[in-house]
Amino acid sequence: MNTENIDVLVIGRSCLDTIAVVNQFPEDNQKVPLEFRLTEGGGQGGTASCCISRLGGTVAYVGKLGDDDEGRFCLQRLEKFGVATDFIEVVSGGKTPVAYVFVTAASGDRTIIYERNFLPKITIDEQLKNLAARAQIVLLDPEVTYMGGPLKAATGGRIKIVYDCERLRPGLEDIMDTADYFIPTAEFLNSDRLHFGTIPFNQKIFKLNEQVTGQLIVTRGAQGAYYPAGDKLYRVAAPVVKAVDTVGAGDNFHAAFALALKKGFDLHQAVKLSVAVASLSCREFGGRNGIPEMEEAMQVANALQERVLEP
Repeated sequence: MNTENIDVLVIGRSCLDTIAVVNQFPEDNQKVPLEFRLTEGGGQGGTASCCISRLGGTVAYVGKLGDDDEGRFCLQRLEKFGVATDFIEVVSGGKTPVAYVFVTAASGDRTIIYERNFLPKITIDEQLKNLAARAQIVLLDPEVTYMGGPLKAATGGRIKIVYDCERLRPGLEDIMDTADYFIPTAEFLNSDRLHFGTIPFNQKIFKLNEQVTGQLIVTRGAQGAYYPAGDKLYRVAAPVVKAVDTVGAGDNFHAAFALALKKGFDLHQAVKLSVAVASLSCREFGGRNGIPEMEEAMQVANALQERVLEP
């Protein structure tokens, strides 16, 4: 694939997802029948890369895989989606992590038990700096939180970083300061580290916004996304979609947002597209099968409205 003209550079985790669908998730010491299972490529960075490509963007993905069956499967899935895989390192003797995803059929909710990634950390070299400079838009997933400030510095600040914030990790304070777009889930607002206590949800967003240098956007599942602009708080509600699996929704939100920036969308347009893509991607099992193409995503996004909320 020609990687001279890259829309988005994605850096982060790939893994194998083993997805088990049940009618009801069991309590401790109970058992329930399995409805069906499937295997899919996973990981925030890997899935986001597939989403960008499905939406028509040119995406290069930087990550690491083991030279095992799981790694080969992940690589094949990335290639099938049209992701540039030239910059993936296959580690000799390395073990590709596996995530076990249990999806409750009635709600589409998921429970994830994941293996930690023991592959070597991704480091910044000349190739990575050149890729970032060519793309200008870089999506970092939670596993590479530590790269935010160093990558910004290595490229002379010429890139825009979109950061997928999942939970507390080493380097979080740095990336809260250096990310141009800091996008956590609503659950992050309840982190003990933030000490927000029991204040209302909308006020928590403004409190976090005081700690973030770039633009803050908070995703909240079926309730859509929230973002402050000036002294106002906006919300884009999610469209009505028959959700069967939410496993890739967050990854696809970040992917669509990064591509929207590259295409010159303003903040309101970018959030609408991201909400539309994340919602539509929940229609199929696995984080990638339901990802829409850009035409469908734009039709849904154009029907969405941002609404100003009370602080």
